[in-house]
Amino acid sequence: MKIDVVLPCLNEAAALPWVLERMPYGYRPIVVDNGSTDGSARIAAELGALVVEEPRRGFGAACHAGLLAATAKVVCFMDADASLDPRQLPRVAGPVVSGEADLVLGRRVPGPGSAWPLHARLGNAFLGWRLARRTGARLRDIGPMRACRRADLLGLGLTDRRFGYPLEMVLRAADRGWRIAETGVDYLPRAGRSKVTGTVHGTARAVADMRKVLRGDKDDARNGGSVQVLSLVRGRDTPPASEEGAPAREETASLAREETARKVASGSGGGTWPPNGTTSGEA
Repeated sequence: MKIDVVLPCLNEAAALPWVLERMPYGYRPIVVDNGSTDGSARIAAELGALVVEEPRRGFGAACHAGLLAATAKVVCFMDADASLDPRQLPRVAGPVVSGEADLVLGRRVPGPGSAWPLHARLGNAFLGWRLARRTGARLRDIGPMRACRRADLLGLGLTDRRFGYPLEMVLRAADRGWRIAETGVDYLPRAGRSKVTGTVHGTARAVADMRKVLRGDKDDARNGGSVQVLSLVRGRDTPPASEEGAPAREETASLAREETARKVASGSGGGTWPPNGTTSGEA
């Protein structure tokens, strides 16, 4: 059974080779480049990953772009910074594949030199407490490694496009009566500095986004509309269009790609991405 693995990516060139080379057989990596400037997209494509470009910044925007590009019945999510070992993905995906659970979260178990500093653990504990009060779900971690069925996740209609995306997924799943489980996964020293847990400010920003989700706050600028147009990167930059007629061509291309995204999301797109049926490779 093929399983798609969505890896949101922002400047993870140092980590991607280790992550992609450890991807288990049958697990297809979908690297969603969220504006990297270090060649991450090129490296991922060269290593055989399907690369999706999401120009709108935001963790949730990248995750959702990968979800729309996925075609497997079961989809996993995990960070691309080498803080999680892809070889442990079957622990998380297994209960979903077997039908024992609807959503499985990888509970991070920190080891020596872990990427999980104290301020981030405290923020995570606070969110777990709030989540338990809201839903009754007794989860010890809102972990970045998770698995669920793609069609069911699309049906949740997630709207957050920032750091609240993972929490909104759990909240809406709980509201729908999903069977939510967790299993331990090793939390390793990451490659480079984290955009979130690497600073108190980053952690506070993520917690603030998640608190908004818990309160049910709306923010049209943050939550609005569908995911931006997706395009593949094939190991090199796409040649720029000439100025003459470019706006009209871009509008036409955007409409075509959005229609393709809708078909992929509904399962009627024939299992190919992008529209011409080519990809940058599968692991």
